[in-house]
Amino acid sequence: MAVKAAPNNNNSGDTILTELSLSGVEKAYGDIKVLHDIHLSIESREFVVFVGPSGCGKSTLLRCIAGLESITQGQIRIGARDVTYLEPADRGVAMVFQSYALYPHMSVYDNIAFGLKMQKTPKEQIEAKVRNAARILQLEPLLDRKPKALSGGQRQRVAIGRAIVHEPEVFLFDEPLSNLDASLRVQMRIEIARLHADLQATMVYVTHDQVEAMTLADKIVVLNKGCIEQVGSPLELYHHPRNRFVAGFIGSPQMSFLAVQAAAVSADGVQVSLPGGGRLLVPVKGEGVKTGDALTLGLRPEHLSEGGQGDAQIQVKALVVEHLGGETFTHAETVDGHQLMVKGDGLSSVKAGQALSIGVSGVHSHLFDAQGQALAHRRHFTELTAEQARQSPDSAA
Repeated sequence: MAVKAAPNNNNSGDTILTELSLSGVEKAYGDIKVLHDIHLSIESREFVVFVGPSGCGKSTLLRCIAGLESITQGQIRIGARDVTYLEPADRGVAMVFQSYALYPHMSVYDNIAFGLKMQKTPKEQIEAKVRNAARILQLEPLLDRKPKALSGGQRQRVAIGRAIVHEPEVFLFDEPLSNLDASLRVQMRIEIARLHADLQATMVYVTHDQVEAMTLADKIVVLNKGCIEQVGSPLELYHHPRNRFVAGFIGSPQMSFLAVQAAAVSADGVQVSLPGGGRLLVPVKGEGVKTGDALTLGLRPEHLSEGGQGDAQIQVKALVVEHLGGETFTHAETVDGHQLMVKGDGLSSVKAGQALSIGVSGVHSHLFDAQGQALAHRRHFTELTAEQARQSPDSAA
């Protein structure tokens, strides 16, 4: 018996596909506005992750979708329905919270079945739905146990099972793994990804952990101070961040930033002066950039070379060296006091206090203007142009 992604009212047995759209959504508490003009489209079956620092509005936005918070302005649609003013129970959504909120005196079976019993669902339907959810979540041997006899991961699966049996149009997850230890979080990430593949449902997931976002999402929504900074696939955000905020938030360890100046602008890109001397050509579109402009150079740890191989070199001093077995992270400092993170292999011989020449690759570097906006990489424009050409109606001729 397959679990459907939405209530099946036509008895056809088909999975009902559901999309979610937000138009001009705003939320204010008195004079304090916490969500600003949110426009977002989530496709059927997509796994979308809201990510951002604490206080950015990601959980508030999820609660607005669920109907647990009313919006001040805008519209929320689920499928063809305007649900902006509907009660939570009428929206066709199910929410899984950070807290498991299980009834301690009830068995796993009764915890999963509780909502259905309150809705006076026929007993045979309850039995079928609970057993199906238990099979999907590998809870069948645990149905007679009480929550106190379960691990944290098992309790979270019970909470997810409680959502599955309602066959919602959209699943909403609010930081569901925050209470688990590191190893259980990894295991539950895998289980949630598998669950999405099995259910083929539309899912929206909130987390502050960008590793969770990168590993789970079809699409990531990066929020900052109640605004959407960028929407895209995990690799799109990683390789082509729209601004310095996204570049610094997506990636672990995060991108390093150096203050640089534009030394020359040409058709090939922007050449910048590096700390301690030397120049690096970054192949970005330099419209609006003038020689002498203050810019920020973004460098990811894996794109820096301990041996100095690259298009240019930066002289640094190693401050702290972290040997993690398969890889080594060196925290270094440039001559002008900027911090730099370098990723090496597990056999790195770098020592704290050692002077190093770090190799930098222009094609893998990022440049940001004085307002923190990314200068578009020429390689990205080439990729987009090729993709647009493939999708153009004329290309089929």
